[in-house]
Amino acid sequence: MDQNRSAVAHLLRRAGFGASGAEIDAAAKAGYEATVTALLAPTGADPGAAATPLPGFPAMKVPKKGSAQSDYQMVGWWLARMAAVTQPLVEKRTFFFHGHFATSIQKVASPGYMVQQNQTMRTLGGGDFAALAHAIVRDPAMMLWLDSAGNTLKAPNENLARELMELFTLGVGNYTEDDVRAGARALTGWRLDGNGKATLVPKLHDDTPKTILGRTADFDDTSFVDWILQQPASPKFVTGRFWDRFGMPGPIPADVSGRLLAAYGPNRDVTELLRALFLDPVFQGPQARYALVKQPTEYVVGVLRALKIKVDASADSKDNQALRTALNGLGQLPFYPPNVGGWPEGTAWLTTAASQTRFAFAQWAVAKGDLSQVQNSSPSQRIDAVAHLLGVDAFTDRSTAALNEVVAEPAQLVTLALLAPEYLVN
Repeated sequence: MDQNRSAVAHLLRRAGFGASGAEIDAAAKAGYEATVTALLAPTGADPGAAATPLPGFPAMKVPKKGSAQSDYQMVGWWLARMAAVTQPLVEKRTFFFHGHFATSIQKVASPGYMVQQNQTMRTLGGGDFAALAHAIVRDPAMMLWLDSAGNTLKAPNENLARELMELFTLGVGNYTEDDVRAGARALTGWRLDGNGKATLVPKLHDDTPKTILGRTADFDDTSFVDWILQQPASPKFVTGRFWDRFGMPGPIPADVSGRLLAAYGPNRDVTELLRALFLDPVFQGPQARYALVKQPTEYVVGVLRALKIKVDASADSKDNQALRTALNGLGQLPFYPPNVGGWPEGTAWLTTAASQTRFAFAQWAVAKGDLSQVQNSSPSQRIDAVAHLLGVDAFTDRSTAALNEVVAEPAQLVTLALLAPEYLVN
């Protein structure tokens, strides 16, 4: 096996949604480090993003009539964009932040607010983590999701302050209940105006001194976020979350942690953090290879990209319905995280029910996709051809034996390959 090509394939799976054999071959020719640079600092406009512009939803709660159509269009738009982009790390990083700052349309009830938050994550997600954290605290969707739009001097709501520390910046055990109560007071006074903009109403804000994490000051939302990001636990927590989703499960190794913390640095630079992660010897080593189970959205988008399926994102399209059915069945519909903690990970996705849904989706995708690379190969070469098509390094002997049973039927062969263990992991 070509180890350079295998390493590049691993990188493209983690930094995007997989890659075809042709894309892997081109990246391997360019070299591993050059591919990392190209992923992190792409040149020129992305034609796939240009072809999937942001939907024009109003930035406010939509009336019940027609809201389902807007919801379908919103989900279909993001899936279409993830499938179409030529700079996939931007969308993969946005998808990561969608799970990190998990917010659901079910409570927010505004596709406009959800798409606005999605674009904030896309625009700010590669820079200073502090800039994104500040924006999220005043984000209309987050304000509705965690009730901070009703947070007043007389009745401080603790939801956003708690999750800001527990899930977004510090982690469990690095703050107290007194810190939560004081943080809630720091976040008081913000409202959404008639145009869907976050606005501070001074008379509703608590401007008295508050003690948070050992410091007493007249904290407001800005100084509160700045202070918690200065805590030693914050960079460890943030870098650990990135490693968990892009690297491998389990505690982050001490040597890896040190390298990622140095890259993240005082500027909290997400791009430099990802650069260090992708260049890390442990990430490139055998223990990280295929260590993550593909999340359903990663799986579905990867299939769309591999089979060159162009998604019709209109609300009433058959494509939209098929993708929504698949992702609902697999347990991960974008914009619908189950709670503020986001989605599960790992083997939680490998259930019997999910296998049945995955099979139905694979059949749909094969009927719609481009199988010419496999169809035009001789039966003796088709297993290699389907591995190349899907970007799989190699199938195990067991998978190869199963695939050999259907080499005479290209559609069945690709369907079975999409269900093979080698394709279900990253």
